[in-house]
Amino acid sequence: MGLLRSVPRLDRPRGSKLETIEGLPPNMASVPPGCRFAPRCPYKIPICEQEPPLYPTDTGGLSRCHRHQEIAAGKIVWAAASGTTQDDTTHGGEPLLSVRDLSKEFTVSGGLRDKGGTVRAVQDVSFDIYPGETVGLVGESGCGKTTVGRLVLKLESPTAGLIKFAGADLSKASQAELKALRRKIQVIFQDPYSSLNPRMTVGQIIGEPLHVYGLAKGKAAIGSRVTELLENVGLRPEMAERYPHQLSGGQRQRVGIARALAMEPSFIVCDEAVSALDVSIQGQIINLLEELQRKYGLAYLFIAHDLAVVRHISMRVLVMYFGRIMEVADRDVLYRDPLHPYTKLLLDAAPVPDPTVEKEREPRLIKGELPSHLAPPPGCVFNTRCPLASEECRQVVPPLEEKKPGHFAACIKV
Repeated sequence: MGLLRSVPRLDRPRGSKLETIEGLPPNMASVPPGCRFAPRCPYKIPICEQEPPLYPTDTGGLSRCHRHQEIAAGKIVWAAASGTTQDDTTHGGEPLLSVRDLSKEFTVSGGLRDKGGTVRAVQDVSFDIYPGETVGLVGESGCGKTTVGRLVLKLESPTAGLIKFAGADLSKASQAELKALRRKIQVIFQDPYSSLNPRMTVGQIIGEPLHVYGLAKGKAAIGSRVTELLENVGLRPEMAERYPHQLSGGQRQRVGIARALAMEPSFIVCDEAVSALDVSIQGQIINLLEELQRKYGLAYLFIAHDLAVVRHISMRVLVMYFGRIMEVADRDVLYRDPLHPYTKLLLDAAPVPDPTVEKEREPRLIKGELPSHLAPPPGCVFNTRCPLASEECRQVVPPLEEKKPGHFAACIKV
């Protein structure tokens, strides 16, 4: 019950923090007596100190819970988390990040059977992100989402296009200017296991950028700041002495967030920041990101493939396919009234984490596979999989146009 309630859902109203399971799984070397979930269960009673058998349920399954009948009868409902999500205020003023006509091509060398060629990973991508705003970038694997994030971070150089941060053109910035800008542009990586140096303690990992940028001077000052950052992300100060292998996945990701916050950034690229975590930990990290955004006024580019997570955390959403932006709109508008056929199919294919609801659904799946990046289709890049495709779609590259106020789509059928 707790696992299902901690997962963001497309069919659930927004407006509150995600419900999460408190605490950590028990140490298997010293399993607690009785029900193993009792130390984390908000509904434990004295009988839970006894080992529960596997009870048969009315649905034909089995449940190892003394209170399974009360749960099935609806007498017990998982307690909702307190607090609210970020306010979806209308952005104004100058954008913090401005991207125009961004493109990136990679040259691929040939092999025994392939001739090689040029991969157009990103094509003519444009968007703005305003201070304190979260923009979600969603799409299938291989569509170019992470490449966009790497271009924004200057980990890759664009083939064409313009990236401006706080009014500064990143392509014209000197090395000294880029170093200063990187203080304000940080990243939270997908994999908390490989993004931390295994030979450094948590304190050294978080303290390194403080030393490099002179944000704290002296061992005592750095240690004090590390303690403050650990507390900001919900970790105890003694964690500073531990190595990454001694932490859980959720704790590692919190260390990665603390490392990003050490630079006092105004913008963070969250590249699949919760996709490698257990669902019980995902909700905790999403709630943490929202709390930090409210506290520090952070802006996020939230890259993900999970539509429910993007809906929960984002204010505006960009839908990407095969290197191009297909649709852009405010979150509620896009999820309520999608215009592009690709967006509609993505939303239709998204599963609902409730077996009772899911077995009654008949999702429409996206047929076919992504085309080869070495041989992209002519016209609209989605025409090979689109149920509405016509001959015109195979000849015309549709521009990203405003179809309704604030709602953009790249489709001649809309």
